[in-house]
Amino acid sequence: MSATTTAEPTSPVDVVRKARRAPRRHHAFVVAALAVVLFGAFVARVLLGNFIITVPDFFRILGGAEIPGATFLLMSEKLPRAILGVLVGVAFGSAGAVFQSTLRNPLASPDIVGVSLGASASAVFAIVVLDLQGLALSIAAIVGAIAIAVAVRLVAGSDGSYRLVLVGVTAAAAMTAVVHYLFTRANEFDALLVLRWLTGALNGVTWSTIWILLGFLVVLVPALVWTARSAQILQLGPDVATGLGVSRRRTDLLLLLAVLLTALGVAAAGPVAFVAFVAGPISRALNGGRTTLVGAALVGAIVMVAGDYIADYAVPGVSFPVGVVTGAFGAPFLLWLLAAGRAGRKA
Repeated sequence: MSATTTAEPTSPVDVVRKARRAPRRHHAFVVAALAVVLFGAFVARVLLGNFIITVPDFFRILGGAEIPGATFLLMSEKLPRAILGVLVGVAFGSAGAVFQSTLRNPLASPDIVGVSLGASASAVFAIVVLDLQGLALSIAAIVGAIAIAVAVRLVAGSDGSYRLVLVGVTAAAAMTAVVHYLFTRANEFDALLVLRWLTGALNGVTWSTIWILLGFLVVLVPALVWTARSAQILQLGPDVATGLGVSRRRTDLLLLLAVLLTALGVAAAGPVAFVAFVAGPISRALNGGRTTLVGAALVGAIVMVAGDYIADYAVPGVSFPVGVVTGAFGAPFLLWLLAAGRAGRKA
């Protein structure tokens, strides 16, 4: 007597569940892999370099031990720069992913459309003309970023993301001209401060800056993640999103949170070039073409921390601002992205 086996029919619900499960597993793997890479970059930035700190000494110093040379270097230079790099990278990376996914344009990142340079120009104006410093200077940078973002949005209107990018690039060029003009009017002391707002750097960071930035991120990042639950719907276009119940107010709120994150990052480290721009496309490519805010935030942090390590130790005896390294990496990436988009349209 032979027994025959028949496969149990698969219900449509099971098919849908399996289809959803695979992208989630892939996303979890990508996030875990990026977290491991970020941890490695962080450890290298803190422990390695011209002065190597061993792991036991690292924990001894954190516990309060005084090791000549190592304690000062770790607590005043290495550790603060690494932590600030992570925080600023998270702010830039997540903000860039929001801009690109919401506006459905890989070129629509805060550093391309003038938001970062708006903060920079406002800060330089506050230094040279108003003689501000400290917290007032950071507030001026945040106000400048918001003002430029609002101006670009009003001028561009709701005609589409390409018009917004064009208006934003024009605004960025105008802000660059303002910064360069003010730089020529600055005295020798102010000129050194202005240089930070031209390229962006992590050196000279204070623990108070780190704690203030961390406090803002604890509030803004969860708000961004909650608001971005409709990000996939927004990528279908404003008309479809409105038809599915996602209003334009949700889009504006999402962009406003991204602008605030960008402004805070610029206020803490200056307009570090191309971090917000490259984080989104890299994370999407790793995630199978799907937008991931967590992945973009991790990529931004990796670029910042690794870029700062390269800037500090790539050339013996010379320390570059991190913005020089990210700019050198981001410019070819921009050309590649433009070439890839042109090839895709021809195909």
